[in-house]
Amino acid sequence: MQSAAVLWHVALLAPADQKGWALGMVGLVRFVPIVLFSILSGVVADAHERRRLMLITQSLMALFALVLSVLAFRGLHALWPLYLLTGLGAAAGAFDGPARQSLIPQLVPREVLPNAISLNTIMFQVAAVLGPSIAGLLIATAGLPWVYALNAVSFVAVLVALAAMRDVPEPPAHTRSDVSLASALEGLKFTFTHPLIRSTMLLDFFATFFSSATALLPIFAMDVLKVGAKGYGWLYAAPSVGAMLAGMAMVRFSERIVHRGRVLLWAVAIYGLATIAFGLSRSFALTFLCLAVTGVADTVSMVLRNVVRQLATPDTMRGRMTGVNMVFFMGGPQLGELEAGLVAQATTAPWSVITGGIGCVIATAWTAWRTPELRDYVKPAAGAAETRA
Repeated sequence: MQSAAVLWHVALLAPADQKGWALGMVGLVRFVPIVLFSILSGVVADAHERRRLMLITQSLMALFALVLSVLAFRGLHALWPLYLLTGLGAAAGAFDGPARQSLIPQLVPREVLPNAISLNTIMFQVAAVLGPSIAGLLIATAGLPWVYALNAVSFVAVLVALAAMRDVPEPPAHTRSDVSLASALEGLKFTFTHPLIRSTMLLDFFATFFSSATALLPIFAMDVLKVGAKGYGWLYAAPSVGAMLAGMAMVRFSERIVHRGRVLLWAVAIYGLATIAFGLSRSFALTFLCLAVTGVADTVSMVLRNVVRQLATPDTMRGRMTGVNMVFFMGGPQLGELEAGLVAQATTAPWSVITGGIGCVIATAWTAWRTPELRDYVKPAAGAAETRA
């Protein structure tokens, strides 16, 4: 909800001739904290109890959301508070991500981890469908401040859920890393010397860098399709609609996918092709469909990427692996939003989206060519280690 509202708010406050640049800046202020803190946050997640760390990060994000709602109710007319609070929220999220992702394998047996990741994806995507849709309705009826206020209140449920967790398995104290440069370098070395993990991270970054068109949706809703705030809410939610459907399918079929590397690469290529079609579309229905297809493709690749990484990473290293991954997984889309905004400012929003989709397809083909370990990766036999065909 808040992500959709911030972009809409920026589009309203920015001068008409600077909308592309202003929307791209949202991606930049989210990207910088990820780059600055993700490596450190991975070390912290491996050194401390992950549930308690999440209690701290979620409390901070609730505070930032509350401040944003107060400012909006008082009548916010400048862009810099939006950028500042978005950046602070991204900094807290940089510490939250490794703790959250590293916690999942501690909660379920290894053999059902693919299904757990699929269910976790469904949970996220259901929220991502409802959030922007409700945000669009609230913006059109009650106003922007109520979106921020409702987001602040929603953190209560998260904090209660975390507080209710008991007896979460934790690695022995003597196996935990310390918060040091040596621990960070150990995580970097592990990540970049493992071909499967390294290649999926690079694929993440380049694909999402070129195909991150979310920041431009306000322009499409206002100027290209002319569907207003309600239509914007539906467009913003469209990828999550597709992702939710794909997530439900992956719960049933993820364990049946044998040639996981090939399916992963094809999913990312389809993501890029759907992005190209989105940029060419001038129909609301076709645009919604194209965005939904990007959600389907992204979810299939996301589940497979996470399965590969989680199964290939020991528990004592998961926080650091996730921290490094955040630079690629989250940094790519945020930096891509800046790239999309700058290209849109220099040309047009549709042209920015089309060229981004082309870049995604090229990056996928390059990764497939350069990394046979990923291209030939297959599901390991029961009890076997992760292998290539």
